[in-house]
Amino acid sequence: MTYCASLFSQILAFIPRFEFARIVDTYSGNRYAKNFSCWEQLVAMLFCQLGQAKSLREICGGLATCVGKLTHLGIKNAPKRSTLAYANQHRSWEMFQALFYTLLRQAQLEFQGKRKFRFKNKLDSLDLSVIDLCASLFDWAKFRRTKGAVKLHLLLDHDGYLPAYAYIGEGKQHDITIARLLHLAAGSIVAMDRAYVDFELFRQWTDRGVYFVTRLKENLKYQLISRRVVPGDSNLRGDYTIRFTSNRAQEVCSGMTFRLVRVWDEENKRMIDLLTNHHEFAARTIAAIYKERWQIEIFFKLLKQNLKVKTFVGTSANALKIQIWTALIPILILKILQFRSQWDWSLSNLVAFLRLNLFTYRDLMKWINDPFQIPPKPPEDLQLTFDDICFGQQKGAWNQNPGFPRPKS
Repeated sequence: MTYCASLFSQILAFIPRFEFARIVDTYSGNRYAKNFSCWEQLVAMLFCQLGQAKSLREICGGLATCVGKLTHLGIKNAPKRSTLAYANQHRSWEMFQALFYTLLRQAQLEFQGKRKFRFKNKLDSLDLSVIDLCASLFDWAKFRRTKGAVKLHLLLDHDGYLPAYAYIGEGKQHDITIARLLHLAAGSIVAMDRAYVDFELFRQWTDRGVYFVTRLKENLKYQLISRRVVPGDSNLRGDYTIRFTSNRAQEVCSGMTFRLVRVWDEENKRMIDLLTNHHEFAARTIAAIYKERWQIEIFFKLLKQNLKVKTFVGTSANALKIQIWTALIPILILKILQFRSQWDWSLSNLVAFLRLNLFTYRDLMKWINDPFQIPPKPPEDLQLTFDDICFGQQKGAWNQNPGFPRPKS
């Protein structure tokens, strides 16, 4: 006797159905839907991500083979390829973006207060990942003369390493353009690569009380104003207050001073110059903040290796964005499961094991705490069969009347 639904069904239970229905109504997602709702589309695309389906045929065929196991998912039948392709091409990707931010608020409550550093400032990392596309198939994604691409801009919250902001932009769009659109809370600290070095961005964030830590470009001209003492037993080589001297810098950042922290990288035998507008933290803390920026590189690696964001089941811009957003949605759920589990899961192992057990009938929380435990044997079915009932009636009649024909054993 089965006492729980499949693991896939229990994962879908993390998605608030009422909130998703409200989002669908907002964007009129089911306006022209007949036999294929937005919820069925979401289930199909999440199966694409967690089941590692490589095409529309594998999505629809994989769901169709799960006979009798789709009811708990909230769908009746597996979709047709043409139906799913049409929905991905025409239904707004903004529905799935809105669902992502709804789940993000839930995930942030799980990781509230889980910080690596002692300071109370919010720590984020900002970076992007280029997703290469075939120029002939994705002719709308202009990047190079012979290659297409889109850019996934991401702001990673280090409280739980959650993607706090995501934007899918054109390949030709400059990185700074998206960074200027971010609305960060005062007191936040952003770790980023030197691709985001921009005087106007520095001025904008400093006026808002937002701090940054990045690498200094080699061609930037600056003047030393003062020097701080650094510990002699560390890899720190200098801590300075500087002012930029170029004409453009003096025009935009007039009256502003910055901080330069020099760190020796023993592994690669090189000097790293870190630039920040935070003048209070110790130099060791500034170096640790920039080192923590590597977590966003790990996040992009996990996303590309374990979910479907490198090959796509649709060629339109709308279908591509739907697939990327439906890759970020299970990331939030997997992060929650990873946090709640007593088992030492890595995200890649958790995705792989779930893929092999999506339609296994096990309790999800017990499974993630001990995936190798043999499930308990269900109790025997005590319900009488038709033969048992007939045999019992004949036996009772024989006991009351010995002349009645005795039942055969």
